Amino acid sequence: MRPLLIVKTGDTLPEVAARRGDFDRWIRQGLALSRLPVETVEVHREQELPPVESVAGVVVTGSAAMVSEREAWSERTARWLKGAVEARAWILGICYGHQLLAHGFGGRVGPNPRGRQIGTVEVDLEAEHDLLLGRLPARARVQATHVEVVLAYPDGAVPLGRSALDPHHAFRLGDRAWGVQFHPEFDADI
Repeated sequence: MRPLLIVKTGDTLPEVAARRGDFDRWIRQGLALSRLPVETVEVHREQELPPVESVAGVVVTGSAAMVSEREAWSERTARWLKGAVEARAWILGICYGHQLLAHGFGGRVGPNPRGRQIGTVEVDLEAEHDLLLGRLPARARVQATHVEVVLAYPDGAVPLGRSALDPHHAFRLGDRAWGVQFHPEFDADI
């Protein structure tokens, strides 16, 4: 059975990691997968990504890094994600992953001109018929923490959500790849 791949792009705060583990653990717990194996590749530590055909799906984590800094590991990961979308892999990009997915397809990412967004925010979703986000309410309360945002979607992106400080809060590429600026893996404690 092919595993779900968690592409880890950064680490949480040390005090949170000591108490609760890191991003990949939160994602594993949130997905509540019991039969599908899960593997993590820490791209920010130069671990290599596997061939996309070897994975069942991909979740890309958040990070304290900035996509606009164009670190070598980040640019390699953006190219890999582009290939994964083109290979019709199932993908969810969270926060940094959302931005990296947009960047990999020619979207523009940079500091949010409206300022940092952090805490519980309301996202207006236009996703009623969307396979992934369609079951959420039209106005969803989600957790967010980010400095950079998608400033312009790439060609072909389907806008799915916006918040007061971010008009590009969620999108889809094709029918199997999503980017969400918010953090579905955060719980109240985190």
